[in-house]
Amino acid sequence: MRHALAIVMFGLAGLAGLAVPAVPAAAQEWEKYEFSAQPLAEGLTWLRGPGGNVVACHGPDGVLLVDTDYEQMAEKLKGAVAVLGAGPVKFVVNTHWHFDHTGGNAALTRDGASIIAHQNLRARMEKGQTIAIIDETVAPSPAGALPRLTFTDSLMLHLNGEIIEIGHPRRAHTDGDAVLRFRRANVIHAGDLWFHGGYPFVDVSSGGDIDGLIAAIDVIIAAAGDSTRIVPGHGPVGTKVDLAAHRAMLQEFRDIVAREIVAGKDLATIIAEKPTARLDEVWGKRMFPPEAFTEMVYRSLKRD
Repeated sequence: MRHALAIVMFGLAGLAGLAVPAVPAAAQEWEKYEFSAQPLAEGLTWLRGPGGNVVACHGPDGVLLVDTDYEQMAEKLKGAVAVLGAGPVKFVVNTHWHFDHTGGNAALTRDGASIIAHQNLRARMEKGQTIAIIDETVAPSPAGALPRLTFTDSLMLHLNGEIIEIGHPRRAHTDGDAVLRFRRANVIHAGDLWFHGGYPFVDVSSGGDIDGLIAAIDVIIAAAGDSTRIVPGHGPVGTKVDLAAHRAMLQEFRDIVAREIVAGKDLATIIAEKPTARLDEVWGKRMFPPEAFTEMVYRSLKRD
């Protein structure tokens, strides 16, 4: 597998944010991982497991989950939701199709939940995908894991006294992303548009785009206030200031790689010369490694 350390995106390093090999091969290894619960607001809880960050909106109307972690964590996720004491999971909103965010879908639909996502997410899950940057082929998802309700640009839900605004950035982390704003709680779930603390993943093979990612983050920053809590796809909950720092890094990294491309350098040369070394010292030690992120940005810009 190319960029072996890059698999941290899907990995059980999510709790520490460190680049280590990710998905355990043996069932007993999954037994090591649990969900921790952290309140974000009344009726809104962050469930932090080994995959993408899950948020539960819970109350008298039942439970809405944002993402469902890995398939192997589905029963533990249901157990973590049960502790909240808010009844069954009625809805799941997936922020994108990657398996560390949609793995528990089928288990929850068997219990009666309805999956909501962007229409491009359903199309990719139906067909199966190849994540080129890590040479990972993902088989088509079972019918029970697919969204029953899809949207194109936006959707608004009313649940447990909360107004949940769901928006779609056209090309960002993938081409099927969703960003959720919990208006009453003043919380935004950014999905994998934000990897807090390190270089992110731009899944070019799934329609991701570095310029689209930066533009989508600008929209989130504009919507956030000084006290807004922003949940990333991976890493700790942060603020508008944290996300703005991440955005500045993305722009600088993108511009460096663009200049190297204009100068006629190929990918191997850019990686070898390390023009982003200053940024790498700060951002390249967690999440995706510099070489992998350089390739993502390069392929995104070359495609455009």
